[in-house]
Amino acid sequence: MKTDTLSFDTANGAATAYVAMPDSVDSNSKAIVLIHEWWGLNDHVRDIAGRYAEAGFVAIAPDLYRGQVTTNQQEASKLMRALSIEDGLDTIKNAIAKAKEIYGVSSFGITGYCMGGTFALRAACDLEEINAAVPFYGDIPEEEILKRLSTPTIFIAGQRDGWITPTKVAELETAADKYDLPAQVVSYDADHAFFNNTRPEVYDAEAAQDAWKRAVSLFNEKL
Repeated sequence: MKTDTLSFDTANGAATAYVAMPDSVDSNSKAIVLIHEWWGLNDHVRDIAGRYAEAGFVAIAPDLYRGQVTTNQQEASKLMRALSIEDGLDTIKNAIAKAKEIYGVSSFGITGYCMGGTFALRAACDLEEINAAVPFYGDIPEEEILKRLSTPTIFIAGQRDGWITPTKVAELETAADKYDLPAQVVSYDADHAFFNNTRPEVYDAEAAQDAWKRAVSLFNEKL
């Protein structure tokens, strides 16, 4: 495995992405865009990128906060609220374009956690470059946006999630049925952020391992 820093321009200025990839990359390689939680692009996100690289993918983790990282919940909330959907999506879109240029890859999946799950689902609805999506416990956009979803999607949820509640997740299931969307929900008896193994108070190893297998399987099948 090797790592790289991808630098690119966006409508809101310069941005970067952390990249982890197999030693050999070519036009047949499959890429995963990995969107960070509200904490920012931290070591946990880099670790997940490394896991994807070890699984054979080019993992691209754009820094939506442009260098800001925190461990403080109040600060994370401020950073998330200050980030517009439009800016985040533009950063993702430009990271994909630069990755195509630099690495030659052309097939992209997207995943993300918490805030990153929100952007992953929204990107799957709005960006034609995305071929598969696995958002983890992100917010659900309104029906007018959801009905545009044509990307194969597995939405990962926690039944004990107090933020992205089962009621919110049901909105996605309702839209999927109404518009025959290529989306399914996989819900675990777990809390919000159950995938994050750096947070023992919420981490659920069994659920995380199963969700990981489902994500890798979808990406291998669709990319």
